Amino acid sequence: MSRWIKMVLLEEKPKTNVWSIQTIESGLEIGIIKWRPSWRKYCFFPDNETVFEEDCLRDIANFIEDKSIQHKQGG
Repeated sequence: MSRWIKMVLLEEKPKTNVWSIQTIESGLEIGIIKWRPSWRKYCFFPDNETVFEEDCLRDIANFIEDKSIQHKQGG
């Protein structure tokens, strides 16, 4: 999906999931994506002291949008 990062499923819950965002090069976790109930969508929670460029941010945003749409459609 991405040139620099990968999304790894960490936790599969009955209604929502949690993904670890990791660098492809080292496997270092740079944040997680999880459901934010008050916003009713998936959101990215970056680790402290992480830096992102536009390609990574775009890939994360596209992933969040896809997963939020799937969740709202019941899948």
